[in-house]
Amino acid sequence: MTLINRNQKLSDVIIEDPSIITVLNRFNIYLGVGDKTVEQVCAEKQLDTDFFLTILNTFSNETYFPEKLLKNFNVKLIINYLNSTNSYYRQFIIPNIENHFNLLLKRSKDNNTNLELLMKFFLEVKAELTGRINYDTNTLFKEILSLDDANSSAGFGSEGSVVFNDNESDAIEDKINDLVSMFIIHLTGKYDSNLCLAVLTAILGLKKDLCQNNRIRNRILMPIYRYLSFKTND
Repeated sequence: MTLINRNQKLSDVIIEDPSIITVLNRFNIYLGVGDKTVEQVCAEKQLDTDFFLTILNTFSNETYFPEKLLKNFNVKLIINYLNSTNSYYRQFIIPNIENHFNLLLKRSKDNNTNLELLMKFFLEVKAELTGRINYDTNTLFKEILSLDDANSSAGFGSEGSVVFNDNESDAIEDKINDLVSMFIIHLTGKYDSNLCLAVLTAILGLKKDLCQNNRIRNRILMPIYRYLSFKTND
């Protein structure tokens, strides 16, 4: 997919990649965008157009990751977006997977499947992801905002001490990959194939979304957090 620009009609962007709808919702943008361009929609919603485009392009293009741009945005913009993303996981995508999974289990109960083991593993993933969301919301983000306020005059965009790690591993992503592999390789017995596809599709959607947003959390926000902590204690 080519990079999205400010002069494109937002409707064309959605038609080309419908999965981006969930990202738009985090900016309080919903279907029925008319013929407005990206820039016009951002103006109506009082959004930073450059930040909006950076998020959309990061989500839509796996190879696109503008670290120089992201680290120069206001930390509050990044945290507000990640907070919206965490709310989406907690309120929609996790319950959606769990509800479909429970229904799949119910309809496959007597067919000698190993779905219960897969469900148990999913609940472990859910607990770990929910734990991270709670930590981010209640601890990490608040501490970063406090540090940012304390260091507001120092800046960090051009500081060489902000090191962005391209290879930081994420345990939750790894577990979701394991869960997908279990479905593909180890699922046994008879089961409702439509419900199974719904569960797997939702898990794959979470996998993609989490991967793209972890690039922002782990490779941008966490190094900034370490930098601000260093500046405060220096």
